[in-house]
Amino acid sequence: MILGGVTNQGRGQRPKADADRELQIDLRAAFRWRSDRTDDQEMADPTGWWADPIILSRLGPALAASFADQRPTIVLGLQSRGSLLGALVALHLQVGLVEIRKDPRPSTDSDRWLTTRTAPDYRDRHLELGVRRDHLNAGQRALLVDDWIETGGQARAARTLVEAAGARWCGAAVIVDGLHNSRLRRDLHVRSLLNIRDL
Repeated sequence: MILGGVTNQGRGQRPKADADRELQIDLRAAFRWRSDRTDDQEMADPTGWWADPIILSRLGPALAASFADQRPTIVLGLQSRGSLLGALVALHLQVGLVEIRKDPRPSTDSDRWLTTRTAPDYRDRHLELGVRRDHLNAGQRALLVDDWIETGGQARAARTLVEAAGARWCGAAVIVDGLHNSRLRRDLHVRSLLNIRDL
């Protein structure tokens, strides 16, 4: 089976909707909520997605396809899972990847960074995010990629970096949309493979 030019072992082209539905089923099957007996809440464990080579091979094309109409020219990946997924999307789109670093530290005095602080994230932290200035340029169409969005704080900060560079924000492609605020989803142009309710 090959996804991308979606074939189904000798049976010809499979409709895209079927391929999307199959990926959603596989994502749900490989995902776990985990906790210890003493924990009062469960933690998301998406590591099954990275461990399954068939799921991994489909994530880049699936996330990229959700923004085909925007024609991104650069992919932004939030450290660290966003960079993993961003590399898959960038490879599929044949564009570059710019890593958004958390708490960036210039290696030399001449290192030029664009930085901003986030609104509270899912752990109620304010993070400093940054990109190397010479990797994000005016006129580029930037697509943010991450595994999960919940509060939108990091995505809003990423858009601030994009706008500060004079680039254009395409939106955020994520595997799981956990946003409770539909206005924020529209404002950030979030498109996902799953909603948190699906898990």
